[in-house]
Amino acid sequence: MAHAQPSYYIPHGTRWPILGSIGLFCLTGGFAMSLNGGSAGSTIMWIGTAVLVLMLFLWFGQVIGESETGTYNDQVDLSFRWGMGWFIFSEVMFFAAFFAALWYARVLSVPWIGGEGSNLSPNVFIWPAFEQAWPTNGPGDIGGGFETIPASGIPLWNTIILLSSGVTLTLAHHALKAAHRGSLIFWMFATVALGVLFLYFQAEEFGHAYNDLNLTLGSGIYGSTFFMLTGFHGMHVTLGTIMLIVITLRCVKGHFTPQRHFAFEGVAWYWHFVDVVWLGLFIFVYWL
Repeated sequence: MAHAQPSYYIPHGTRWPILGSIGLFCLTGGFAMSLNGGSAGSTIMWIGTAVLVLMLFLWFGQVIGESETGTYNDQVDLSFRWGMGWFIFSEVMFFAAFFAALWYARVLSVPWIGGEGSNLSPNVFIWPAFEQAWPTNGPGDIGGGFETIPASGIPLWNTIILLSSGVTLTLAHHALKAAHRGSLIFWMFATVALGVLFLYFQAEEFGHAYNDLNLTLGSGIYGSTFFMLTGFHGMHVTLGTIMLIVITLRCVKGHFTPQRHFAFEGVAWYWHFVDVVWLGLFIFVYWL
């Protein structure tokens, strides 16, 4: 007696999540050890990174294969959309925490330590020489004196580059929906090139900050919030660029149709999210 096939997809068992968990554990554990001076921290961190990259390569390769063979149906497509939506929401909360730390330090903590709005005058009793100012590396001039990076230099150019990449990605999406494969591939390569160019300038800026301005992760509250925000954003741009490269190669191989191309849309959502975060960084970290 024949049995009707279920109208929903039942995923098979997989070993990739446990492998990814091991990689993340080694990556974060090694990073924490490195920050605390552990000699084996960097080695463990790179091992975790390698395991995580291997897991992503193999897992997403399997998902791509299943997608191209028609394994997934509309319900799976909807599940992917919900999953990507919640993932981006978690990333919004991640950056919101760092922006909140920047706001708290700049608007509340530093003025309070400087004696504003307090009868205790902590600047007199605890840090007599502290003066309320932003950016600051105090109290205590942690890391020594430093200079900031003006918004009119590399940050402005990177803003133009990243916003332009959002435009080229949108043009690629329109080309995909119109079934113009040649235009799709051209605009995807342009988007990847802009992402790589952004990362190049970001690396140049970090080198200039460390070598010429003495602005480091140890430059007090300003240095720590500056590099945590810009560094994590750079990490997200790196991940987004890798995703764009994969999608571009899939476009070259003829993947995606005007009707079914969520992998493309998911990467586009992520890239536009990265654009918006950078605008916030440019305004609140570099400009104001």
